[in-house]
Amino acid sequence: MAKMVARGRQYLETIFTEDEIKYCEGKAEKPEHYAARYAAKEAVLKALGTGWRNGFAFSDIEIYNDELGKPLVFLHGRVKEFFDQQQIKHISVSLSHVDKIAIAVAVLEK
Repeated sequence: MAKMVARGRQYLETIFTEDEIKYCEGKAEKPEHYAARYAAKEAVLKALGTGWRNGFAFSDIEIYNDELGKPLVFLHGRVKEFFDQQQIKHISVSLSHVDKIAIAVAVLEK
């Protein structure tokens, strides 16, 4: 992820939303925070059963934190359309990161 961050903002904007970039750039260990959000986006796509296809974009999945730090998911674009078509009511996501490891789990509720 450090190499991805080093590629610059233009590259990051293909994966992360402006708010995600702002959040991660404000952290001391930027790559860890980007990696956790990337893992969460991938976990959401895998939970949907689609993976990264059908015109879905990583930036269509936004990971943000509520006022207590709980990670939440906000969907945009084609991912949101698919989510609505599948009549999914809620996504829960958990993410963790330390050093060079990031992990995330997404659970969908109908």
